[in-house]
Amino acid sequence: MLTRKQHDLLSFIHTRLQTSGVSPSFEEMKEALELKSKSGVHRLISALEERRFIRRLPNRARALEVLRLPEGMTAAPPAPTAKPSNVVQADFSRKAAPPVANDVIELPLHGRIAAGQPIEAFESDAALAVPTALLGPGEHYALEVSGDSMIEAGILDGDYALIRRCDTARDGEIVVALVDGQDATLKYLAKDGGMVRLDPANPMYEPQRYLPSRVRIQGKLVGLLRRYH
Repeated sequence: MLTRKQHDLLSFIHTRLQTSGVSPSFEEMKEALELKSKSGVHRLISALEERRFIRRLPNRARALEVLRLPEGMTAAPPAPTAKPSNVVQADFSRKAAPPVANDVIELPLHGRIAAGQPIEAFESDAALAVPTALLGPGEHYALEVSGDSMIEAGILDGDYALIRRCDTARDGEIVVALVDGQDATLKYLAKDGGMVRLDPANPMYEPQRYLPSRVRIQGKLVGLLRRYH
């Protein structure tokens, strides 16, 4: 049997993975469960691990997988490489426009973002139709993913990353980082001493370390779209 807090945390993690494909941060879990400190989150996570409801994925920042759910909760989300429940057919037009329906909005598609070695981001006048359920408050834009360094986070080559525009982020969040003012990459953010470290989610790639002056955060990942041919 799970305690109420354990059940609530498992439900929160499960829902976040289904909607965004990214585990919530410990700070987000603390706020969602109205806990006083992150140590309470750590204890709940450990208890769920011991009962084999979740597991932490090795060599990845802020990565949890739901293994099973208690009776009465809906089935567990698919594995990262499976077709996620929030994938829809991508739709393009030449110009961004106001919302085309109550539940769909067109985001500017600014170009390609590297999930590998940094590549130059480019501007585009295309737009991407996105269900508003995938977005929260704030200004958003979309980027096409190029490369495979984030595959263990469920982010594949050709996916469309939905980005909330911001210039700060916490450790463990997946961000758009602009390096040297011209090369954009999609990575986990981490602070490493006096350096900024951009971590991949693929053991074939090494983390990238930069002086803070070389890196500017341009947004963080809030969702993904995948187009199937």
